Amino acid sequence: MSVNWYVLRSKPNKEELLWEQLLIRKVQVFHPRIHVQPVNPRSRRVKPYFPGYVFVQVDLEQVGLSVLQRMPGATGLVSFDSQPSIVPDALILAVKKKVDAINSVGGELFQDLKPGDPVEIQSGPFAGYEAIFDARLPGSERVRVLLKMLQGRSTKMELPAGLLEKKKR
Repeated sequence: MSVNWYVLRSKPNKEELLWEQLLIRKVQVFHPRIHVQPVNPRSRRVKPYFPGYVFVQVDLEQVGLSVLQRMPGATGLVSFDSQPSIVPDALILAVKKKVDAINSVGGELFQDLKPGDPVEIQSGPFAGYEAIFDARLPGSERVRVLLKMLQGRSTKMELPAGLLEKKKR
């Protein structure tokens, strides 16, 4: 068999423990994390991009499926028809690029956004629409935008901050 990327499920809130266990065993692991600006100063400033999952690059014949499934903090590999699902290298690279882009602008809440800034919605049912940033919503990672509608009208809308990208003026 060959070395491939797989998705390893973790127990709730045990991604860090699982990541450390994999590093100790010298397993190639990718645990994408993003910076956040919490409202509570005692809250975590980094959170998993995929809560409950980490990516591992292994040769399953060499490492053994049971080693990964019985590791502290793990609940098993993501599988379909009892076969561990392989994650393409291109997808891992795309995730790394996206996480780096989010972290390079200060995290998911975009420190540099100010009320009145033009933004574009990147995904979801309103993907591609332009809006005006209005406010960050306290206690959450959501923002309020004014979505430009027909005939110059705008409507208020709440979205996850990660769906927005600041437009260049």
